[in-house]
Amino acid sequence: MQAAIPFPDITPELFSIEIGGLTLALRWYALAYIAGFLIAWAIVVVLMKRPRLWPGRAAPMAPGQVEGLLTWVIIGVILGGRLGFVLFYQPAYYLAHPLEILAVWQGGMAFHGGFLGAVLAGWLYARRQGVPALSLGDAMALATPPGLFLGRVANFINAELWGRPTTMPWGVVFPGPAAQACPLGWEGPCARHPTQLYEAGLEGLVLGLVLLWLVLRRDALRRPGLVAGVFFAGYGVARLVVEVWREADAQFVSPDNPMGHVLRLGEFGLQMGQLLSLPMILAGLAVIAWALRRPPA
Repeated sequence: MQAAIPFPDITPELFSIEIGGLTLALRWYALAYIAGFLIAWAIVVVLMKRPRLWPGRAAPMAPGQVEGLLTWVIIGVILGGRLGFVLFYQPAYYLAHPLEILAVWQGGMAFHGGFLGAVLAGWLYARRQGVPALSLGDAMALATPPGLFLGRVANFINAELWGRPTTMPWGVVFPGPAAQACPLGWEGPCARHPTQLYEAGLEGLVLGLVLLWLVLRRDALRRPGLVAGVFFAGYGVARLVVEVWREADAQFVSPDNPMGHVLRLGEFGLQMGQLLSLPMILAGLAVIAWALRRPPA
C-alpha cells in the first residue's frame, strides 16, 4: 500500500457567530489577506526609514505616506484579483450570471489579476504623489512574498487548488469527492501533490529570501527596477514549474483535453496559470536588463 498523509483536522473558519439569524465567520483565507497586507505595510515603512538603501541615500517617500499607498493597493488587489478570475478562468459563467461577479465572499480570486491591479494602483499612486515609480515598485515587490506564503497556506487549509494524484510519500489525501476522484485502477487512497505548499515555499519563502538578499547584500534598491524585475521573473518561473504538478481547473478539462491545457502544443501544453506567467517572466527579464544597464546610484 502506498504511503499517504491524511489531511489535517483544520477547519477553514477560525470562528463564526450568529447575529439575528445572520452567520458571520472569519476564515483563514481572509486572515491571510489581512496579515499579508499588514506585513507588507510594515516592511515598506521599514524600507522608507532606511535612506542608505536607496539611490542618493534618499528614500522615495516618507514613512507616513505608506498608509495611503496601502489603501490604493488593497483596492487594486481585490478588484484586479476578482476581475482576473472572472475574465481568465470563468468568463462564460459570469457573463450568464453578472451579479455574481460582486460575490467575492463566495471565493474566486486570481493572482495574475491581483498582480495587475496592484501594479496599476502603485503606478497611479506614484504619479499622484510624485514618487519614483520604479523605486516604489521595488519596495512593493520586496513586501509581497510574505502575503503570498500566507495565501498559499490558506489555500491548503481550505483544501483547494490541490495537485495531481501521486504515489510519493508526501502526497496528501484531501477531503471531498472531487479531490478523491483518482484515475481508474488507482490503488489505495487518492493522495495528491500538495501544490499549495510547493507554491508557498517557492513564491513566498525562496523568492522572499532571494529579494531580501539582493536588497541587504547587493544594494539592489540602488538600481531602480531590479528588485521588481526579479520578483516578476521569479514568481513567473515558480508558477510555471509548480503548475506541472497542479490539477488543471475543471472548466478547462474535457475528454479530448484531460490535462486541461489552454494552449496545446502537440502532446504538450500550458495551463492557464503557466500561460499567464510567461508575460511576467518576459517583463521581469526586460526590467532586470534595463536596471543593470544603468549605473548604480
